[in-house]
Amino acid sequence: MAKAKRRKLDDDTPEDDAPAQGAGRKPKASAKGGEGGNGLGGIRLPRLVSNLLAALVWAVLAGGVVVGFFALDLPAVDEATLTRRPNIKIIDAGGWEVANFGDIYGASIDLKALPAHVPAAVIAVEDRRFYKHHGVDLRALARAVVTNIKAGARVQGGSTITQQAAKNLFLTPDRTFSRKIREALLAFKLERTFTKDQILTLYMNRVYFGGGVYGFEAASERYFNRPAKDLTIFQAAVLAGLLKAPTHYNPVREPERAKDRAEIVLATMVETGALTPAQSKAALKSADKALKAVPNPTARARYFADWVVSQVESYVGTIDRDLVVQTTLDGRLQAQAETILAKRLSEQGAKLNVEQGAIVVLGPDGAVRAMVGGKDYADSQFNRATQAMRQPGSAFKPFVYLAGLEGGYHPDDMVTDAPIKIGKWKPQNFSGTYEGPVTYEYALAKSINTVAVRVAQHVGAKAVVAVAHRMGITESLKPELSLALGSAEVTLLELAGAYAPFANGGQAVMPFAIVSIRERDGPQLYVREGGGLGQVIDPVNLATMNAMMSQVLIHGTGTAAAFGYPAAGKTGTSSDYRDAWFMGFTSDFVTGVWVGNDDGANMKSVTGGGLPAHIWRDVMTAAHVGHAPRYLPGLEPKAQPDLLSRFWDALTSGPSDTPSDR
Repeated sequence: MAKAKRRKLDDDTPEDDAPAQGAGRKPKASAKGGEGGNGLGGIRLPRLVSNLLAALVWAVLAGGVVVGFFALDLPAVDEATLTRRPNIKIIDAGGWEVANFGDIYGASIDLKALPAHVPAAVIAVEDRRFYKHHGVDLRALARAVVTNIKAGARVQGGSTITQQAAKNLFLTPDRTFSRKIREALLAFKLERTFTKDQILTLYMNRVYFGGGVYGFEAASERYFNRPAKDLTIFQAAVLAGLLKAPTHYNPVREPERAKDRAEIVLATMVETGALTPAQSKAALKSADKALKAVPNPTARARYFADWVVSQVESYVGTIDRDLVVQTTLDGRLQAQAETILAKRLSEQGAKLNVEQGAIVVLGPDGAVRAMVGGKDYADSQFNRATQAMRQPGSAFKPFVYLAGLEGGYHPDDMVTDAPIKIGKWKPQNFSGTYEGPVTYEYALAKSINTVAVRVAQHVGAKAVVAVAHRMGITESLKPELSLALGSAEVTLLELAGAYAPFANGGQAVMPFAIVSIRERDGPQLYVREGGGLGQVIDPVNLATMNAMMSQVLIHGTGTAAAFGYPAAGKTGTSSDYRDAWFMGFTSDFVTGVWVGNDDGANMKSVTGGGLPAHIWRDVMTAAHVGHAPRYLPGLEPKAQPDLLSRFWDALTSGPSDTPSDR
């Protein structure tokens, strides 16, 4: 009987579900529920709940597989490296910063050295539960989801400071599901590897503030011109507020938005207990003063900086580290040149139909002291000083007349100003009149076209090309007689460089701007050495050319350029008033000015002796502050008595009223 009973029990118990010893009997299968497989602890569950539990198990398993997959290629967080664009810092001759290219990183901050309100401001607006979570804040994520659903757009994020540090150090900014998974996993790894203060320090040294600026130290220097350890409460709030949208809350361009955002940061700091209401109120009182003191970098020297940075690689090879480039720029003169051009074009541009202009100032050795590539860099980054190819008109004539001197002409030689025909070409004078026999010197001062063509015809167009190339024109020039009237296109910088031998005693130069290049915290990589390219003008011819070209400012077409110092130069105007130039020099500076329109549209009767000459005079006046007047090369006392006597007689007699010419 006992055996039969035992067999009955064994038959009722499935082999796989046999209870452990001492667990008691398994309940009998129900007529409705089958074998009791849907029960837990004797309680029967509906099939729906059973299916949900099974789905949950599978979801956990699948999630584990996904997490495992993304965890396979996570970087080692204790070997954090940062991929960024190397920074190139351009400084002027006095060591002042001109521009930065690439990413700007300041020195690493030490959290302990900062006033408490600096990290407190960051935590208040970026992750107020930073010291309570373990890398990912599920509560913040849930709050962000609800807020975004209500708003119908993404208005709030749930990323913690740890997650942002992980992204900044290891990941791309792409908003993809895989990146978010990796970000969360890396956040957990960071929390296991570093302390909270270490993570906050990592974040504050790498967070982005806009304009290529990274880290609190660089941002503090950039926006408040002080180290991060000296930030006031309001300044700290401004920087913390920037993190949400660096461009939108930029204190330079959007001071009111920056102030409003800082007010929110201060209120949040009060909520978190970092500040008292009284401290917040006191901080706000300093807002206007603090924002007015924010450095306002303009587009000063940006044309110059772009030109310089384009050359750096040719000096040092691949740029893979931070560099400091010392240049020849005179920051004071640069600022004045930009102001002068903008002012002149604003006052007269519309009336004369002149939209653009450019200025180059060189030292006699070819060092670029100022470069203005256009009226407004923000409107157009095209550099009209280095990139625009334009016809120089009569500003090319000094090379023709120098070729003439080398071919046997003398200043007092008589040449004929009369109609001339070369094939089908009939060059005419700007005035439309002819004076008959005139001196060689007079013809240059008055910019008489027919004489320039006759001189070129006499010496040969090839001789003119040779002189121009020797002086520094690098463009290919066709040996045609129209070259005598400036038909070939050149850049302003190139033409200024070709005038430099007149100012330095006859030495050819290559315009340059880079003096040295060094690693930011390392050795020198390049230092400029050497001088000119050799003598290219005979001393006698140099003195003669300088004496003749000084007459342009005294009795010729450039009288509007005279500014009280011994100077020489030449006007230039291309056909149909498309270009107007004034090129000139003293013993201290060579300056070139061009005005015109980018599309080649005609100006309203603007000649080189008009607007360009006035701009040139203003720039040269500014350049010579603190410089004593000096004789032009070759015109020093006893050097050329006859030429010097004629030069000073003309100078002391004063300028004559002569219509502007080409």
